[in-house]
Amino acid sequence: MPKRFDLLVFDWDGTLMDSAGTIVASIQSACRDLGLRVPDEASSRHIIGLGLRDALTRLLPELVESEHGGLVERYRHHYLGQDAVIPLFEGVPEALRRLNEAGFLLAVATGKSRLGLNRALAHTGLAEYFHASRCADEGFSKPHPGMLEEIMDELAVAPERTLMIGDTTHDLQMAENAGVACLAAAYGAHPREELEALVPLAVATSFAELRTWLEAHA
Repeated sequence: MPKRFDLLVFDWDGTLMDSAGTIVASIQSACRDLGLRVPDEASSRHIIGLGLRDALTRLLPELVESEHGGLVERYRHHYLGQDAVIPLFEGVPEALRRLNEAGFLLAVATGKSRLGLNRALAHTGLAEYFHASRCADEGFSKPHPGMLEEIMDELAVAPERTLMIGDTTHDLQMAENAGVACLAAAYGAHPREELEALVPLAVATSFAELRTWLEAHA
């Protein structure tokens, strides 16, 4: 069958890497360190995918601007102490290799910082499979369409030939704002019912299911 899409854009945390639990624990530990209100798991999961400062502002709106830096520092302390051992979802390297060999352009659009994404790509050895990437500290945070628009411009691919793949409503809303189709990963940060409400092409309940859908329908 001919390809429906030329460009597949993946979110990172919760889509390719099983990091949502570590992110939540790091947020909560950072708040405890500073004697701040500790957000619950559901609230912490909801801001995954946003740029870090934007995420913490939404999660703890009572903080004043001067307190943001300290919270970011403590979050990074906890997260970076574990990021080298956070696993990919099973089958990710093989799936990316096969998609690359099948002629798809692959990219990453993530709420991570550039430094954080580069560390993750180095730890996992996946950098060779991606043709472009954009991070939240390089422009607008999700759900603004900027990251997708810049990736499409760089790789000269039209919106109708692009598919966004992510585990949060922020990913799916970004895709909608960019005029791009989306595929939901319901095994990551956000609940399935919230993802389904945004009417993605499909909702995968595991990375294996997501891979099967891509190989059959992308």
